[in-house]
Amino acid sequence: MLFNLSLMALILPLIAGILAGFFGKKIGKLFTNFVTIFGVLVSLVISTYLLIIILETPSLIFNQNVYTWLEIGAYNFSIGLLVDNLTVSMMVIVNFISLMVHVYTIGYMHNDPGYHRFFCYISLFTFAMLSLVMANNFLQLFFGWEAVGVMSYLLIGFWYTKESAIKANFKAFIINRVGDMFLILGIALLFSLFGSLDYEQIFNNADSIKLQTIMLSPAWEVPSITLACLLLFGGAMGKSAQMPLHVWLPDSMEGPTPISALIHAATMVTAGVFMLARMSPLFELSASALSFVLIVGSVTAISTGLLGLVQYDIKRVIAYSTLSQLGYMVVAAGVSAYSASLFHLMTHAFFKALLFLAAGSVIVALHHEQDIRKMGGLRSKLPITYITSLIGSLALIGFPGFSGFFSKDALIEAVFHSDAYASDFAYYCVLIGVFVTSLYTFRLFFVVFHGQLKEENKHVKEPQLSILIPLIFLAIPSMLIAWPTVGPMVFNGFFSNSIIQPTSIDLFGYQYTDSYHFLTHSLSGPVVYIAILGILVTYFLYIIKTELPDKLAVIFKPFYQVLINKYYFDHLYENIFARFFNQLGKSLWNIGDIKFIDNFIVNGTAERVGYISNRLRQLQSGYIYHYALMMVLGLSVFLAWVVLKSVGLMS
Repeated sequence: MLFNLSLMALILPLIAGILAGFFGKKIGKLFTNFVTIFGVLVSLVISTYLLIIILETPSLIFNQNVYTWLEIGAYNFSIGLLVDNLTVSMMVIVNFISLMVHVYTIGYMHNDPGYHRFFCYISLFTFAMLSLVMANNFLQLFFGWEAVGVMSYLLIGFWYTKESAIKANFKAFIINRVGDMFLILGIALLFSLFGSLDYEQIFNNADSIKLQTIMLSPAWEVPSITLACLLLFGGAMGKSAQMPLHVWLPDSMEGPTPISALIHAATMVTAGVFMLARMSPLFELSASALSFVLIVGSVTAISTGLLGLVQYDIKRVIAYSTLSQLGYMVVAAGVSAYSASLFHLMTHAFFKALLFLAAGSVIVALHHEQDIRKMGGLRSKLPITYITSLIGSLALIGFPGFSGFFSKDALIEAVFHSDAYASDFAYYCVLIGVFVTSLYTFRLFFVVFHGQLKEENKHVKEPQLSILIPLIFLAIPSMLIAWPTVGPMVFNGFFSNSIIQPTSIDLFGYQYTDSYHFLTHSLSGPVVYIAILGILVTYFLYIIKTELPDKLAVIFKPFYQVLINKYYFDHLYENIFARFFNQLGKSLWNIGDIKFIDNFIVNGTAERVGYISNRLRQLQSGYIYHYALMMVLGLSVFLAWVVLKSVGLMS
């Protein structure tokens, strides 16, 4: 029964996507809406039912192969399903966010000529993400990983006549290929070490290679498990956009807003965080790998948050927020607080999807205007969007009582009590990040919804219900989901059958009792007050002294220019790396392909054959006396050879 239900939850979005893609345009929008929404809805219902079953039977783990994909000698590669606490949690999150995006898309894309194609893509995207999280082996993980990448490529470049969208999806594709190269090398290394790609077999035997090393050079050898973990994390850096592989994610805003919410909330970008948690039996054997994870996450959390302070595109501000919050999740994994990392993944999925869809509501209302400098005073015109945006913003900064508060505070608490290498550096990064998060979040909120209403926006009104209903449904968990779940998921071992981490007491330095006491305990720390200080500073800068931000930009012009140019990563990649490899490729093409293969081997061979043929053809003159002369000369040479041989002068 569990097998059939799990398979249905996985397959239904695939079937829905195929039906919408092949028949939607012929039959009509009603058919497309029904099959795609029904497919994701049923998958969500099944996922919720599986979650209930697992809650009733905490030790339940369902792990079964569906079919054998390939057999090579003694090696067997299968496609299978692993359903445990981690899997069903991700399934519910992915399907719920996907359902909200499907409903939202009805209103947002209703006049788009690619309406049916878009529904097809987002359903297939959901299937790809479910394939990734439900995998019981690295082969299927890699399939889901690549499928998510392909669908994101198609969705970011959905408006394929728009040059910026084409550049953005190509950029996302290339950067993700860099990360995927590390991932497949890590998988290959694990296969060479264990002779299997099955999770269970690798995790159960991971201790056997703890002391094994790999010689990278005569003078340098590294532990096998450390190298494998670093390679796997390289894949996570690409998919979850950790520095320096982060540059694709802000540019992905060129796609339609619904896919921005889907990519940045619960699906693609969280795949790397999910993989870190799933691979915890491996990462816990390498302190060096965890320290590297911690440092990368810390740098990403603070540096990308600062970039959100200088953006004027409403979606890009939220995109940089996503980068920063992903850094938080990676930091938690770096101190072995996988439960806190996953809990922040869950709460972030709800409030970040809410913020993106609320931004889309503003964009639709303003006829697809995205520059926040052309907004202002919209709270009176868009009351529902305003309230839901406020809820999402408060959740994002970790305001007391909102879902983001519980997940962010638990995460920071774990970092504070960690004795891992660089944990002090990470702690100060995430604390500063709390202040920066408040600054860019409420800068966006105040500029868009407060201040003076622009003359051209006086006739603005709320969009249709299909856009507003998902905002309301996402606002509810953004406020309330953490209250009943923080205890079981973070402190009481909900993920104990899925991940390996130190005990809750050792990790968090706090004996959890209930949500209310966790809230009051958090008020004794600095996090809440730093977040509130950020709101007050932003209010002063963007409501009271509105001319001050421009003056500060002039005073701190060098620093401001660095932020505006995004630390010059795009310049480095596009003007140095890309240009170098472009020239290298052209040189190899010119020397290797044109001069050697074409001119020397292919055309050169033909020319040499032609040259020899032309010379030999001169012997065929057509005159009989020439042929007679050649016969006489040939006969003379033959007779001379016979005579010389007979007298013993030739052997």
